[in-house]
Amino acid sequence: MDRKDNQSPQGETARILVEFLEVAITSIVLLKGIYPPGAFERRKYMNLVVHSARHPQLRDYIHSAVSGLHPFIQKGLVERVAVIFFNSDSIPVERFMFKLTVNQSYGSRVEEADLEFSLRSFFIKLPFSESLTRVLPQARCVRFSIITDCRWEQPPLITPIKSMSSEPLSVQLYLEHPGLSEPKA
Repeated sequence: MDRKDNQSPQGETARILVEFLEVAITSIVLLKGIYPPGAFERRKYMNLVVHSARHPQLRDYIHSAVSGLHPFIQKGLVERVAVIFFNSDSIPVERFMFKLTVNQSYGSRVEEADLEFSLRSFFIKLPFSESLTRVLPQARCVRFSIITDCRWEQPPLITPIKSMSSEPLSVQLYLEHPGLSEPKA
């Protein structure tokens, strides 16, 4: 998405957030190991080395799922974005949740450098969260999906990973696992 100088603060914040989510979700998919490491290539984003998907279908799926959220994020209509991993029986076994808040009343110019500085910490923290995740079943049986809201049958077990707040944006990343009474992978 191209930067537009005449964009509203909410539009600029949504653009930055959509770019961030695309890279963050790709990083989570890499972290979970459902694709071989060779399916990703290194690149720079926010002055950090991150990964992008090499395979066009994977790259396009992540890009279209996230970029389609742009107008809804801009209007403050997206509260959560989930990256859900399913086992071979299509039962969700793990969710990476992004909780988003875009201040709709923010009227000042968005300081992109300040937002990027705050968001960069997610990419630094993410590799350390691998120990909090569950080992997924055989990779060929696992699939993932990106959705904007979801519910467990029972309250989930929640593990915080990272949060940030820098006007006009607040983001939390946490991990959800099925509650004690729900089926496990």
